[in-house]
Amino acid sequence: MALTYTPENFENTKAIDFNLLATDGRTYALADFQNSKPLVIMFICNHCPYVKAIEDRLIQLGNDLKKMGINLVGICSNDSQNYPEDSFENLKKRAELKNYSFPYLHDTNQSVAKKYGAVCTPDFFVYNSKGLLTYRGRLDDSWKDEAQVTKRELYQACSDLLQSDTLSFQQIPSMGCSIKWTKP
Repeated sequence: MALTYTPENFENTKAIDFNLLATDGRTYALADFQNSKPLVIMFICNHCPYVKAIEDRLIQLGNDLKKMGINLVGICSNDSQNYPEDSFENLKKRAELKNYSFPYLHDTNQSVAKKYGAVCTPDFFVYNSKGLLTYRGRLDDSWKDEAQVTKRELYQACSDLLQSDTLSFQQIPSMGCSIKWTKP
């Protein structure tokens, strides 16, 4: 497990289209999630201890954002040959077991992660109402222990972006396991 942090100086890029199969059997494109509100795209996986530690909070976030009309989508781009826990079948089992509140997509050839510049799991991309990347920080202020959370930063970013296209606070990078890239 290689600890990786999301990069800074990323703002104002546009979301990149994709066409990916989800655990619910549907194929989704970026347009399926865009509306006049912010959009959250997160790169996650099944095996990463950082994602496992926040999984229930991600599900809660999905439920909270739905109430605000904000779409949340999860994408797994890890090499499933060398990390079988991240295979499509296992993604499907996990999403069903935990009743994910968001679509969980599989980026089998890793092209979407590469286009977005995703580096770790979890890696969060929040786009404002104009479709510009505005937040690429962490979920909250305690990746490991939910009882220690005092700031729900990603939720706050979404709340801020409903009011204006800017944030009211400074972002702190997300951290997690590096994306498991397929070896050529």
